[in-house]
Amino acid sequence: MAKIDVKIIDQPTAKAMLVEFKSQRQDNVPVLKHPGHYILPDYKLTRQRKAFKIRKHTYLTKKFRSYVALDSANGHTLWMRNFGSLSEAVFWLETGMKIGDTDTDARFSFKDWQLTHVDEIEELKEELRQKSKVKQDSIE
Repeated sequence: MAKIDVKIIDQPTAKAMLVEFKSQRQDNVPVLKHPGHYILPDYKLTRQRKAFKIRKHTYLTKKFRSYVALDSANGHTLWMRNFGSLSEAVFWLETGMKIGDTDTDARFSFKDWQLTHVDEIEELKEELRQKSKVKQDSIE
């Protein structure tokens, strides 16, 4: 079984990835600097229409126990989705399927996948706890 290839990032890194993707949107073959699978904890993506409702603007908004999954594994496109649980976000990054969507695949059931990847999910949760603890210690 392959190890989950997901990195936890912070808000400035996620914002830089969004800006880079937007700046290369007009290029025929955009090349992103940070290809891979990423999760931004405690944020969600929000979209607002501005300028006479012509252009959409994407924002990162703080939201406790919410996760933004960013997938740029192909190096050309940045896919982003909001999730309410870490397991669901990692499942989407690994399989490309969202829980409750019409996506069905006999090989992948979320419950089966979750049971086989319990240890990796716990490692990611522990990494989040450590980062949160370091952040709390630096505040005090």
